[in-house]
Amino acid sequence: MTHIVLGYPSLKDSYRIVETMVEAGVDLMELQIPFSDPIADGPVILHANQKALEMGATVKGCLVAAKEITQSFQIPFLIMSYYNIFFRHGIQRFVSTMARSGLRGAIIPDLPPEEGETYLEAMAEKSLAPILIFSPTTSLERMKYLNTMARGFVYCVSRKGVTGENTDFSETLNNYIARCRGATSLPLAVGFGIKEKGDIDFLRGKVDIAVVGTQTLRIMEEQGNAAVGDFIRGLR
Repeated sequence: MTHIVLGYPSLKDSYRIVETMVEAGVDLMELQIPFSDPIADGPVILHANQKALEMGATVKGCLVAAKEITQSFQIPFLIMSYYNIFFRHGIQRFVSTMARSGLRGAIIPDLPPEEGETYLEAMAEKSLAPILIFSPTTSLERMKYLNTMARGFVYCVSRKGVTGENTDFSETLNNYIARCRGATSLPLAVGFGIKEKGDIDFLRGKVDIAVVGTQTLRIMEEQGNAAVGDFIRGLR
């Protein structure tokens, strides 16, 4: 699974980046609606959020772009953003728009389920997947509780901190993944810090989805869109 920030460098560029990623063999994608304070994201994705907003990206424009993307490509697409975006837009309205647009679910990293009853109910009504998050500091009891509301898959954050920093692919991560497996029968996605094929190989057979976000943005900025396709093909 890869990740882009809609509107960065522009909405037209976002479409072309998606096209490159799909052609390179990506299985599913997160489409991030830019937000002014993306607290889970590191400097690279933060920069992309800020630039997209400076270029005039809006929630409405991003949702229109997301619909165009889902209608053009056959892989599943999710919305990723922060709860303020959903709340200000109107939960029911936002979720209904997602459903009409062919989106399959959403990731909201700053919404605990205890505060998200309206959102979870709206997602269930439209048969969309609220992707919930496990972290290394999440207790097994808490994981099992989150599993009762999770749909689609569970996003397992590989370490404490924000996106884009280094991750220690070691026995500690293996133990954490095993704990996640013990809490849910849903597919597991692991993200934060996946940068190269060796990281993918470490996760192969242990989880179902490897999430690559920051590194694809770095490569696009440094080498251009075509290099992103080559990078993704190299991971396969």
